[in-house]
Amino acid sequence: MSSDSEDRDDTERIPPPPDGGYGWICVLAQFLINGFAWGFVASYSVYLAYYLSHNLFQEAGPVDFALIGGFNYAFALLTAPLATLLARLYGVRAPMFLGVIILPASLVGASFATKVWHLYLLQGMAVGISVGLIYIPSTAVIPQWFSRKRILANSICAAGSGVGGLVLCYATQAMLRNLGLFWCLRITAAVVFCINLVATLLVRSRNEVIQPDQRMFNFRLLRSYHALLLIGWSFVVMFGYVTLMFSLSDYTLALGRSDQDSGTVAAMLSLGTAIGRPAIGYLSDRYGRVEIAGLLTAGCGVLVFVLWVPATVYGVLLVFALLSGAILGVFWAVIGPLSAEIVGLKELPAFLSIVWLSVIPPSAAAEVIALELRRPGLGARGYLYPQIFAGLSYIIASLFLLQLWRSRRAEKLAHLPRIGVREYCRTLS
Repeated sequence: MSSDSEDRDDTERIPPPPDGGYGWICVLAQFLINGFAWGFVASYSVYLAYYLSHNLFQEAGPVDFALIGGFNYAFALLTAPLATLLARLYGVRAPMFLGVIILPASLVGASFATKVWHLYLLQGMAVGISVGLIYIPSTAVIPQWFSRKRILANSICAAGSGVGGLVLCYATQAMLRNLGLFWCLRITAAVVFCINLVATLLVRSRNEVIQPDQRMFNFRLLRSYHALLLIGWSFVVMFGYVTLMFSLSDYTLALGRSDQDSGTVAAMLSLGTAIGRPAIGYLSDRYGRVEIAGLLTAGCGVLVFVLWVPATVYGVLLVFALLSGAILGVFWAVIGPLSAEIVGLKELPAFLSIVWLSVIPPSAAAEVIALELRRPGLGARGYLYPQIFAGLSYIIASLFLLQLWRSRRAEKLAHLPRIGVREYCRTLS
């Protein structure tokens, strides 16, 4: 599928989504999944700061702990082909149930870790695989239930990672301080198991109506220039996203603040996410999905240079965490609806598998690069190069969406004499 006109033809052959109904129950389910799967991943910034400031594993260095966090994202997305295959063979819930079991098991196992390779295997790889099995199959469900409200619904879902991250960051910081690492991991395991189990039971797809292409990959989609631009944006923006997510807690410690302040900054980042993502959905549905995603991507890059780089005061850092948290995860808020808009609902699962694979390298490498760029002996100024790296990643990524907007606009203008002004206006709505 290589054009938006083909996407419209494809949509016309499918019964229109109800734009609500049981779809709102699915939104609640996806909200909970994001909250207590990706929300746990977001809370790794607290674990990272804890590992960097406590010599629990003598053979480990900063790069090891950065890689463990990167593995959460990388293996979650690397699981996409397997999750798509299992969903095709056994239904959407089958791989999700598998992930619901693996996630708490991996956390309990990590609580017994005595070597850093145990953390690589359990808190890194196994957590990532389980999150992927829970999240990936559910991603294509929300676009099946919504049309005009698609990005709003998806953004409410994405806000779950902010709410869950907020709760888990505060809870993790308190448990690490009062109970220690081992009980922190075990209690978290019980919580994420119960909540993700309920959410999985609530998920319901419309695959029997839509009959989507559930092949693991469909590289024919890469013939589309628009699809390539969307993948390019996804790849570059992930460098900035992971760097911001994982660096702010340790940056707080570099300012000379306490572990509790470090956890508060991580929580403020999640609070910004919870507030910002529904707003992203509303604005996207009202003013255009590509336009809003592009503006917010560029805006996050500007925010890094305007606020984070000069932020040597704790209060300013809190403001930056709240504001950047609202927009730094724009990728997660819009990637599903934008992909459906570019390739259509039938091709959505196969295209998302390609997107997930494309963001694996930056997910795994971003924080490693950031820590290698860091200069620990310089205090807060030691983070200057990681800050520049994150800011430039967002600004460069926004150029892909600018070109996508220009290309789609030119394509629609080229068809204007044939389809007429009324039809052109309908395509913009």
